[in-house]
Amino acid sequence: MDGNEILSRQFITLDEVQVVLSISRSQAYALVRTGDLRAIRVGGRGQWRVELTELDAYIERCYQVANAATADDIAAS
Repeated sequence: MDGNEILSRQFITLDEVQVVLSISRSQAYALVRTGDLRAIRVGGRGQWRVELTELDAYIERCYQVANAATADDIAAS
């Protein structure tokens, strides 16, 4: 499945989160376990699903943290 197919749906799996963010499987699960990335469990086996709006919000929060760190680095210079 390519990136465009993944991003055309409302919910994606943690394996697909892994592809979008270019992270390991364990990192994707850790994001959910820590609450950094909101997800829901669905189905009889309780598989995790992430709504794309939640993934977008997570990415935006990461940008805000990076921007704040950059501003702090500049201020310290």
